[in-house]
Amino acid sequence: QVHLVESGGGLVQAGGSLRLSCAASGTTFSIGTMGWYRQAPGKQRELVADITRGGSKNYADSVKGRFTISRDNAKNTVYLQMNSLKPEDTAVYYCQIVVLLTNYWGQGTQVTVSS
Repeated sequence: QVHLVESGGGLVQAGGSLRLSCAASGTTFSIGTMGWYRQAPGKQRELVADITRGGSKNYADSVKGRFTISRDNAKNTVYLQMNSLKPEDTAVYYCQIVVLLTNYWGQGTQVTVSS
């Protein structure tokens, strides 16, 4: 079993920054890809960014150049540095990790960007 704990969400003005963290515990000996998704009210959950165990990164077009995903394999933690935030980035952000072909999700953290 894998347990994910997210932190770092909050309220920020447009143009500001936030850093999200997601730490995994439990059966973590074979964590694969780690990623961040978000879901805004009335919209489907969408991929924001993900990163493979080897460090290859993938970003949604809407966040390229503003967000940076990283991971610390020793700490089983994935991060999302969000800069130049826009009101349209407002959503609940979820981390997801893959362990032995099984997807695990965090509880979600609210990010609100005011204009």
